[in-house]
Amino acid sequence: MTQEQWTAVDRYFTDLLVPSDPALDTALQTSAAAGLPPYNVSPNQGKLLLLLAQIQGARSILEIGTLGGYSTIWLARALPSDGRLITLEADPKHAEVARANIAHAGLSKLVDLRLGQALSTLPQIAAENQGPFDLIFIDADKPNNPEYFAWALKLSRRGSLIIADNVVRNGAVIDSASTDPSVQGVRRFNELLASEPRVNATAIQTVGSKGYDGFAIAIVI
Repeated sequence: MTQEQWTAVDRYFTDLLVPSDPALDTALQTSAAAGLPPYNVSPNQGKLLLLLAQIQGARSILEIGTLGGYSTIWLARALPSDGRLITLEADPKHAEVARANIAHAGLSKLVDLRLGQALSTLPQIAAENQGPFDLIFIDADKPNNPEYFAWALKLSRRGSLIIADNVVRNGAVIDSASTDPSVQGVRRFNELLASEPRVNATAIQTVGSKGYDGFAIAIVI
């Protein structure tokens, strides 16, 4: 199996199940034109996020890590008209691009983009009594995943869904001796998932246009 084949299969399913969408296509194009890193989820993964939010019946969503707003648009589209999504972004340039993409998708009334380091904005959200959230998506700097998970628990309720992206790291997650802070952050996060009695969790490996990685999914019990 090769990256070329993974990408071709991804394209096959995308063409069948995730038809071209002007707002989402524009979000990818403007993000690339602005020089944002290509870290957004794939179209198939974005559709998965939407489906999970719909299955959850989510009315309130917290996203840690906005980038260009691509996954934000997918998640916000799962919300009812009176729903709310708070998304956190540390980089001003990324936030500017994301705001424009979210507005172009007609979702500005549903989405509250907070600029700043997430570990600073998360306490503010808690102080505002914004929680609990029905779904929390963690897709930011991986060394801080353990702290993001701790905040996700504080801002959740029984039945809340917590999803984390990039937990496989091209297989490097099994290397306990890795010197990569992202790998160690993900490993610690996975260990916390395993030991936390308040959640029931699993992790799924994925291959596709984004390479070899995976999601962790946990429900608060």
